[in-house]
Amino acid sequence: MSVKHPIISVTGSSGAGTSTVKHTFQQIFRRESVEAATMEGDAFHRYNRKEMKKELEKRSAAGEATFSHFSFDANLLPELEACFRSYSKKGKCRYRHYVHNAKEEELHGVKSGNFTEWKEFDGRSDLLFYEGLHGAVVNDEVNLARYADLKIGVVPVINLEWIQKIHRDRDSRGYSTEAVTDTILRRMHAYVHCICPQFTETDINFQRVPVVDTSNPLVARWIPTADESLVVIRFKDPHGIDFPYLVSMIHDSWMSRANSIVIPGGKLDLAMQLILTPLVGRLVNQSKRVL
Repeated sequence: MSVKHPIISVTGSSGAGTSTVKHTFQQIFRRESVEAATMEGDAFHRYNRKEMKKELEKRSAAGEATFSHFSFDANLLPELEACFRSYSKKGKCRYRHYVHNAKEEELHGVKSGNFTEWKEFDGRSDLLFYEGLHGAVVNDEVNLARYADLKIGVVPVINLEWIQKIHRDRDSRGYSTEAVTDTILRRMHAYVHCICPQFTETDINFQRVPVVDTSNPLVARWIPTADESLVVIRFKDPHGIDFPYLVSMIHDSWMSRANSIVIPGGKLDLAMQLILTPLVGRLVNQSKRVL
């Protein structure tokens, strides 16, 4: 952690909804005039798209069926930790982009499925914002959680997460349902051992829970809407959280435990604005008071 150069980390698996949380943070940054250096976890994958395909084939031929982007060794976690460490000390670090699609090809001048060159963040920033798979990893090799000043977990119940991933990858990325299902199955080992433990490190978890039948996510025709969901918001340390204020401001919300509040799914953006805006403001104000 660093008072002078704070870091916000948003962690969740593929299809969890971290992009939605990222959008809310961007709204907060814009409204509060916060300059954020933004970093995507995909930039720290070890392999580009073609290399990953070859590595998967190689490991499958060797009988290893659990290797995926979730796996620690499929990512440059020491480099990510070095970036967090450097930013927390100097407000600078090296980064790159992973180019996902044709739109990003035009922006970065690099073919889809590849990385841009490494470079340093240029210009002044109030904080570093990370969104990806491994923002709160603690293992024998790295400890990313200790550098982030605010750690957010995005954790829908698993059937909903699968539905969201299947629909996104099929509709937006052109994969078949069978191909996405194979990916989900391959990732399960790393999901349990690499992704889930991070949610004990996060400061706030947002867990979306559908209130419609999702018992067979592989054949679901549509993603449950916000109005067909509840969201459980869990605070690791509830001290200083004004729960009566939140319950009064968010209609039909209630406390389920001493550190948790449940809200209607359609109120998620409002809840995040109410909870996260003062936390972001506190981080930035503290950093500006440090000489």
